[in-house]
Amino acid sequence: MSKLPIEYKFLDLSDYGRPFGRIIAKQLKNSRFNAIHVTLSFLITAFFALGFLLQGFLITAALLLVLKSIIDAADGELARMQSKPSYIGRYLDSVCDILINLLLLLSIGFLSQTPIWIILIAFASLQLQGTLYNYYYVILRNKHQGDTTSRIFEQKIPIALGDESQKWVTRLYYTYKFCYGIFDKIIYKLDYSASKHRHFPNWFMTALSTFGLGFQLLGMAVLIAINKIDLIIPIILFANIGLLGFIIIRKLLPNK
Repeated sequence: MSKLPIEYKFLDLSDYGRPFGRIIAKQLKNSRFNAIHVTLSFLITAFFALGFLLQGFLITAALLLVLKSIIDAADGELARMQSKPSYIGRYLDSVCDILINLLLLLSIGFLSQTPIWIILIAFASLQLQGTLYNYYYVILRNKHQGDTTSRIFEQKIPIALGDESQKWVTRLYYTYKFCYGIFDKIIYKLDYSASKHRHFPNWFMTALSTFGLGFQLLGMAVLIAINKIDLIIPIILFANIGLLGFIIIRKLLPNK
């Protein structure tokens, strides 16, 4: 199933890897590989990117970060093509993403000689920005019969789907809650009434998609490739103004 019915689709600037990810998924559809294998492969790709970054191979690191986003799009596509929605895959994907974000910003902070406390603030800012985008996007999908494995609020352990292991669903659920719970709570406190909104305009979601992980990684990859690593953390911190701006705009949108 598509993430969103066609009449509610918008130009997702963070999802530029989707066409390439779909090609990868088609090649794997009838193989023994599943979405979890693909998720683990983008984690490995990101680790290679970090290694090349720390060794000074900036263009290679940047290209691998973009490749990571492409592979990241392939796991969900493969799950849909194989008709195997998965809570394990949904949580594992998110846990891998936050681990990559943390290690990437630590690496960038090390190279730019940024104090650790500023790095951690930037990491929290990056996660809040991404969480805001995911929050509105999941609300939209839930209201319009889109992807069903993502939920607006992760309040209870889901029942395993198909041949999933309930034990692993439970473990990854708690891991996800540990990693994302604080960010989900902050965004909810900032805009608790968003779930009552009937629809978010396409232009609004397109603009907000600049906070999506794919677009964030693309921006960082470009700055890494042109050796402007020192700008990455200040830009992330400055983007918090946009976070508050999007929330204010959402509250001013007509509810129709």
